[in-house]
Amino acid sequence: MGLILDTSILIESERRGEGVEDVLRRSRDLHGEIDVALSSVSAVELTHGIYRARTDADRVRRRVFVEGVFHDLITHPLTLEIAQLAGRIEGEQAAKGISIAVQDLIIGATALHLGFDVVTLNAKHFEAIPGLNVVAL
Repeated sequence: MGLILDTSILIESERRGEGVEDVLRRSRDLHGEIDVALSSVSAVELTHGIYRARTDADRVRRRVFVEGVFHDLITHPLTLEIAQLAGRIEGEQAAKGISIAVQDLIIGATALHLGFDVVTLNAKHFEAIPGLNVVAL
């Protein structure tokens, strides 16, 4: 059992001036001593955020936050098994007329593959992924 943090949780924490330690503490206060990790998709999204910062000060603040995230959390790669699971979910849901953003699909498939829950501020983005447990922080 563990948690995959959606990027939305980390972005909100960075905007509030928190560190990754604060996110980990809140996660473990609410869910116990469990593994907390990221999908590689979040690594892309967080790095993207550094380079789209409007000011040098914002860029530096984001870089420091993201480096802390990468230092303190395991980032699970997109493996063949996760890619195949994501493809199956996407195909099954598309056949029902349900569309899932690829980023959310991969984050959700990573969590399912690991037997983890997803923590997000955007629960609606993950509701269409069968079997995925979405929790609040």
